[in-house]
Amino acid sequence: MKKPMTAPGSGSVAVVPLLLVFCLAYMLGLMSSTTFQNLYIYNILSPLLPAASRLQSPPPSPSPPSPLPEAVPCILPPSSPPEQRPPPPSTPSEERRMAFTDFLAPSAGVMHSMTDEELLWRASMAPRMKTMPKHFVAPKIAFLFLVRGDLPLRLLWDKFFQGHEEMYSIYVHASPGYTGSPPPDSPFYGRMIPSQRTMWGHINLLDAERRLLGNALLDLSNAHFALFSESCIPLLDLPAVHAYVAGANTNFVDSVDRVDSRVRHRPYFAEHNISLAQWRKGDQWFMMDRDFALEVISDETYYGPVFRNGKHGVGHMEEHYIPTLVNVLGLGDRNADRPLMYSDWRHAQGPHPKSYNGSVITEELIKEMRRGLPSWNCSYNGEVAEFCALFARKFKPDALGPLLELAPKVMGFG
Repeated sequence: MKKPMTAPGSGSVAVVPLLLVFCLAYMLGLMSSTTFQNLYIYNILSPLLPAASRLQSPPPSPSPPSPLPEAVPCILPPSSPPEQRPPPPSTPSEERRMAFTDFLAPSAGVMHSMTDEELLWRASMAPRMKTMPKHFVAPKIAFLFLVRGDLPLRLLWDKFFQGHEEMYSIYVHASPGYTGSPPPDSPFYGRMIPSQRTMWGHINLLDAERRLLGNALLDLSNAHFALFSESCIPLLDLPAVHAYVAGANTNFVDSVDRVDSRVRHRPYFAEHNISLAQWRKGDQWFMMDRDFALEVISDETYYGPVFRNGKHGVGHMEEHYIPTLVNVLGLGDRNADRPLMYSDWRHAQGPHPKSYNGSVITEELIKEMRRGLPSWNCSYNGEVAEFCALFARKFKPDALGPLLELAPKVMGFG
């Protein structure tokens, strides 16, 4: 039997389609495997890769002819940390609310880092309303001590202040190099303000006075301001002093027109609108109210350009600036033109008033000082005053013992 005849080349022709089908299937398989692996690896590792890496190398997006179900990784990615939410606001009973008194007095004491310029600018701010809230704190007297260092008569002042914290505040300007301190139980403890160097008869004494006033004006409860040295003493108890000062309708700034004071007036002052008729002199130990204290520390017309620049060539401006300012500003109607500080210049000792040591301290001396000097106009609110001076000065350290003995009987404290 004869085998069927095969056409030449027909076997090779049949093999070629098979090879083409095999290659196509192989390529599709490779593509499917690669896509699956990329999706599988990316879904597993993407939570562990940095965000920047994911942005720079996004996974290839497959484009199969028909939609495939989303691949679910075998390993779940780590969960994100819980969102940090702010704590709920505190209830009114929990939060610290500002009280009215928080706006009155500085709460951090009297030390600060302000320059004089910053201090006086801040202190010059004042409420426009004259009517105070009903629960406003009692008006205080700010006691301003311009001293060199220790207070040799401090124990007398301690007894004067004791038990009357609502009536006073204290500010001490000592030499910058002074490192001493009163004991913690003294009213003077922690009351030293930032200070600068001063010299007797120099204009920097007025800088110190303005510095003291500026610090005291920061406390809105201070209504009156009195200047003292380390040689000053009180002649009455604090309640009597407070009642006298608070009830007065005038300031007590020594401001007089005397022949011996006119010799310090210079043409320079006239050129700057301070005539000889306006020129005044007086003791620097004032008692002034808040309105006039604000005038002193905010004055930019006379203090810096005229008195402080030194071109007038005259010393002891502490005896002239404030007394003259009272007159220049037209505040004489609200000033008694006398101090509340007793100083005996009738028996002056060189350029200083009479001083007192322990051997001369008597009850009669204290009473005589309270009556004031014969040259004073000792009226009080238009009537004859029982007391003319509330303080006195130039007491030496050895007078402390006798003064402490007399204080309960004569001055009413101790």
